[in-house]
Amino acid sequence: MKRFSVHPLNPQRRLMQQSADVLRSSGLVAMPTDACYVLACRLGDKAAVDRLRQIRGVDEKHLLTLMCRDLSELAQYAQVDNRQYRFLKEWTPGAYTFILPATKEVPRRLMHPSRKTVGLRVPSSPTVRTLLEELGEPVLSATLILPGETEPLSDPEDIEHRLAKLIDLLIEGEPGRLEPTTVIDMTGDEPMVARAGLGPIGEMTLAR
Repeated sequence: MKRFSVHPLNPQRRLMQQSADVLRSSGLVAMPTDACYVLACRLGDKAAVDRLRQIRGVDEKHLLTLMCRDLSELAQYAQVDNRQYRFLKEWTPGAYTFILPATKEVPRRLMHPSRKTVGLRVPSSPTVRTLLEELGEPVLSATLILPGETEPLSDPEDIEHRLAKLIDLLIEGEPGRLEPTTVIDMTGDEPMVARAGLGPIGEMTLAR
């Protein structure tokens, strides 16, 4: 396992380029976000996705999250109308995961099998945003919480000790938090908070 220590506000471009190369080589990466640490891999890499699910101890019914650079990428993978788009623009980037109807661009194995939904987020983390720029595509992610545990791993030493033989790269940057994102279900008429997390909720309504 490789381990990169990056500046939390200005991640070194060279290390981010190398991190993107790890993802392109079917790698599994643990990294901090604007919420808690996540495991991440490329969207179309079935072997890496299977490894991610195995570490997390979850099956295909567990919705993984696509992390995108901006809303132009998000629209490729989710069906949104103009009101929803304006809402998303207001609440991104940030510590939110949005559950939306998936487009045909999303592989079937990554959708919720019965609801045909996808989880999407646009993080504000400089580390994640720089990595996504270098990679040139979204990554699939899941909170770094191990089976049977109630809190995500947040200490790089602990992550390395427990996952060194299971992942390919650990990125150490901004401090890991213990709280995951706030999950907003947007498949109904109005946004519904499915999980309260780090992102403040406030007045979440779709403008008419």
